[in-house]
Amino acid sequence: MSGSPSDVGRDAGHVVVIGAGIAGLAAAHGLLDRGARVTVLEASERVGGKLLPGEIAGARVDLGAESILARRPEAVALARQVGLADRLQPPATATASLWTRGALRPMPKGHVMGVPGTASALAGVLSDEGLARIERDADLPRTEIGDDVAVGEYVAARLGREVVDRLVEPLLGGVYAGDAYRISMRSAVPQLFEAARTHASLTEAVRGIQERAAAAGQTGPVFMGIQGGVGRLPLAVAESVRARGAEILTRTPVTELRRQAAGGWRVVAGGGAGGAGSAEAADARVLHADAVVVAVPAPVAAGLLRAEAPEAAAELAAVEYASMALVTLAYRRADVTLPEGSGFLVPPVDGRTIKASTFASRKWGWIADENPDLLVLRTSVGRYGETAILERDDAHLVEVSRTDLHEATGLSAVPLETRVTRWDDGLPQYPVGHHARVARLREHLGKLPGLAVCGAAYDGVGIPACVASAAAAVDQIHGDLRAVRRLTAHPVQSLHGGAGE
Repeated sequence: MSGSPSDVGRDAGHVVVIGAGIAGLAAAHGLLDRGARVTVLEASERVGGKLLPGEIAGARVDLGAESILARRPEAVALARQVGLADRLQPPATATASLWTRGALRPMPKGHVMGVPGTASALAGVLSDEGLARIERDADLPRTEIGDDVAVGEYVAARLGREVVDRLVEPLLGGVYAGDAYRISMRSAVPQLFEAARTHASLTEAVRGIQERAAAAGQTGPVFMGIQGGVGRLPLAVAESVRARGAEILTRTPVTELRRQAAGGWRVVAGGGAGGAGSAEAADARVLHADAVVVAVPAPVAAGLLRAEAPEAAAELAAVEYASMALVTLAYRRADVTLPEGSGFLVPPVDGRTIKASTFASRKWGWIADENPDLLVLRTSVGRYGETAILERDDAHLVEVSRTDLHEATGLSAVPLETRVTRWDDGLPQYPVGHHARVARLREHLGKLPGLAVCGAAYDGVGIPACVASAAAAVDQIHGDLRAVRRLTAHPVQSLHGGAGE
């Protein structure tokens, strides 16, 4: 990646942001702070991407992501900047369970993304054989991990497959809807990767992470929600950027992105089905920008960049995605008795259909306060490589969710209302070597002044990671590559791993 400032320099002029998910909106917010004139173009009919506020049985709920990792500052800071400070709320309860080996079992503490510092930390979840296998870690020769390694592969080699299958897999699956035996440890669990490089024993490495966390004295909630739903965040950011003069156009897909001979970029938006890419189409709009931030999923970004950055486009086209669905159910509170806690995770090895359930009314106090006679919960279905279940209709997904909920909790009541929200190709996958792919594509893009990318496909899939990615893109537009380099070298872990808990 080139270290020279872009030709945009300190004055960004007119910047077009392509995509109005949380990354694109955060980029627009940051660009306005730097004095740019900003136009945001969004292909869909709404802003927010995977953050989607909704309603069920009259209750406000999230139909997409529902929480913000608060141990990273970026997303919480953005929420405060756009007027949501008094609406930030931690979970009312953070106690969760695992539905495994035929029972709901308390979620273990004292682990990092399911990897324990001692075998005793997983007592009650693993079999006696599984616990004994963990103890062997201290006696095993060092396992070299090289430039990257799959989380599941490395942990299974050190501690046995049962640790991966019963705990690491459901925790990672909750973030990536992926397969722990494919997911990159360097990109998905960077703190564990760094520790494993400097310790012969994995359990010793985890204890080192826990000791450092304890010494740092981390306080405050691990996660935050927003009263009314995390889906309020992009709406508040959009309102803020509009109030400061930015233009946000929905139903406006970008069909062409080209460099101009005199400098800057030509952006063609709209054009309709018959005029894609054609500035002559009746409803096409041509914008001339000093700089462009591309904040759309990798396949869309690949199409836009193919003409000017074919090597980068090829890297983006290779990024795989997982699809999943969320099933939200609302019950009369008087009809339901649930186990304690905020919900449960389900290891795929147990052969169930649902991968997790959140007792939303229990987890988020504001839902219970606003709807005292209702109980809202949701399940998630689908993960990387699982396509058959998502081909079934909504009624089937509701039915299998109710069946699994009944087996796990005894819940047999008939819901007042159900909603199925499908996120087709919603979650980018971070396989082994993902960090190298991101470094290569940024090296290619570094040759094109006034162009930056951001979003979940690069440095972390969580909301703080997307906001951090947007901030780095804003810096890059202004000629400062330090934040981009930091993120490329040190991705943002998208789930707290339990260290010190």
